[in-house]
Amino acid sequence: EVFADLPQLCPSLHLPIQSGSDRILAAMGRGHSADDYCDWVDRLRQARPDLAMASDFIVGFPGESEQDFQQTLDLVDRVGFDHAYSFRFSARPGTAAAQMGPLVADAVAAERLQRLQQRLEQWQLQSNRKQVGRHVAVLVEGPSRMSATDLAGRTPDGRAIHFPVALEDTSRWIGQIVTVTVTEGLPNSLRGRLTGDG
Repeated sequence: EVFADLPQLCPSLHLPIQSGSDRILAAMGRGHSADDYCDWVDRLRQARPDLAMASDFIVGFPGESEQDFQQTLDLVDRVGFDHAYSFRFSARPGTAAAQMGPLVADAVAAERLQRLQQRLEQWQLQSNRKQVGRHVAVLVEGPSRMSATDLAGRTPDGRAIHFPVALEDTSRWIGQIVTVTVTEGLPNSLRGRLTGDG
């Protein structure tokens, strides 16, 4: 309701899920199912269709089977995340998970993480490519690391975007909100050009 009613709220939400397996979510003590999570995402997107969804994932949690991991991949495809962080499980002393078993072999966890990251990167690239042609408000953060003649900023939904400006104009835009037309969707960012006078 807040996302639907407050245009001042940026259309971006980081909502961690960790796993797409109900069995693993229960072992983690999450208190919700994968279906619960997907229902929340559906309701959020109905309220705010332009909402960018981000999440966190852990692979190789103690006892995770290949079927559990496949359910995580299935959830990624069901939601289609715009951005996500993913990590291999590491036992932290004093936590309940540190006492759990059986442990997933390092090589298996590493291979699963690679597969998951490839899937997440595919969705992120697809999402970024869908931005091409849009005119977006961009908060200019400073010079781009991509090019000495580019500035970098963030769109309202948190995407990094780089766009060229005349060398003599770089400092005047920093800290300003300008309008940028998205010209390219890249794996981790967007490229664009200033629209009109910014």
